[in-house]
Amino acid sequence: MKFSDILRLSIILLLFSGCSQIPNVHQTEGSRLLIRNINKVIDVSGLQPNLGIKVLSLHSGQTLYSLNSNHLFTPASNNKLFTAISALKLLTPVFQFSTTVSRQNNTIALTGGGDPDLSLAQLDSLAKMVSQTVTQIDTLFIDDSLFDSMPYGEGWMWDEGPWWYAAPVSALTVNDNCMDFYITPGEIGEAVIAEFTPNTNFISLTNHSITVNDTTGFEKLSIDRDWLNHANDFTISGNVMDTTATDTLFRNIEDPSLFSGTVFKEMLESYGGTVNIVAEGSLFGEIRLIAKIHSAPLIKSVTNLMKESDNLTAEMLIKMIGNISTGKQGSWTNGLTAVKMFLQNEIGIDTTLLRIADGSGVSRYNLTTPDILVNLLTYAYHSQDLRELFISTLPVGGWDGTLKNRMDTSIGSRIHAKTGTLSGVSCLSGYAMSLSGEPLAFSIMVNGYVGSAKPYRKLQDDICKILASY
Repeated sequence: MKFSDILRLSIILLLFSGCSQIPNVHQTEGSRLLIRNINKVIDVSGLQPNLGIKVLSLHSGQTLYSLNSNHLFTPASNNKLFTAISALKLLTPVFQFSTTVSRQNNTIALTGGGDPDLSLAQLDSLAKMVSQTVTQIDTLFIDDSLFDSMPYGEGWMWDEGPWWYAAPVSALTVNDNCMDFYITPGEIGEAVIAEFTPNTNFISLTNHSITVNDTTGFEKLSIDRDWLNHANDFTISGNVMDTTATDTLFRNIEDPSLFSGTVFKEMLESYGGTVNIVAEGSLFGEIRLIAKIHSAPLIKSVTNLMKESDNLTAEMLIKMIGNISTGKQGSWTNGLTAVKMFLQNEIGIDTTLLRIADGSGVSRYNLTTPDILVNLLTYAYHSQDLRELFISTLPVGGWDGTLKNRMDTSIGSRIHAKTGTLSGVSCLSGYAMSLSGEPLAFSIMVNGYVGSAKPYRKLQDDICKILASY
């Protein structure tokens, strides 16, 4: 047989053998018990997603299960694990934000200190303090210069709309940069009763809704903002049954700094003051601090970040890290650079193998692996100053946060983990406190499915049940 014929036959045999062989997609090394049980629930689920899993013993450091664990996945809100751990280490758990008011003659400046949890009550306290010092105000400057002026992260969808999870980012933020709408049924055939907090002239509201007593032609209630034109004009439409209890809906606003300043002006006026002009800017020269409030320690903000998966908090923490690490205006660029330097230098994560585009995981430009997330979790667990604090921030299965309605409490109480969800993305990474007393770090990442996330969450929960019972 000629060499060319032998070569042709070899290629044909190789092609046929490649087509006929079914690739082994299951773990073959590690804990035989976990391998058998996890492979079984994957098979029984009948799902064929792009799936990556890593399970590691935090006592021995042994990998107990691994499936595609070095493959890149979109993490969604699992990205907040990088943000939370970096913030607790680089800012410290006792770090406090401050919001101040300064005066220069009859001009004052409300200066944002990057507090993601500044409440309306705290802003009102500032207004009360200021009113005791000055009542006739020529200009109220709104100073948000601690952070850059970019309100949305790289890779965020342009049409995220008015939803609370897409609130714009600013160094001066109040009430999560959202309006709270309280919807109560009106008389049958009449519009619903719509009240909102804060009660401000910063927004306009048009109410086209109708209270009904049957479901014929029923249209679900909607509150929308004219986000396409960057306006704070809200419209209520749709129907509410006359027997419905009062409901609360949250919608974001455009221009959070001016929103904060307008609400502050209205609060000052409620204490008898007058404000002629509200404008963005800063005071220079000889100025005097007349009011200041501090936030709760950082651990409270990080707990809210993780339990409720608060995107705004994540992005503000990234920009604050940037400000503290460089002494310059906080931005995604210098904040994420500081985070990646921390991951590389402190934890030993090769940051060339992942992509971090924002702090919250809203961006689809984020990419990471189960291996990297488990390395991160392992570091946090073995850091004596971090372990208990960090674990306390994570949602607990069946108990609170984004895991409140997942898993039976008897099992879920041993699962402390961060969820991550986008369209076609469902991830869960954290710790399993196993029945045997062996703590496990795990990451379960699912990408690329179409439709509901429910069956993929069930698969994650079934795997967590196995880990908790290990």
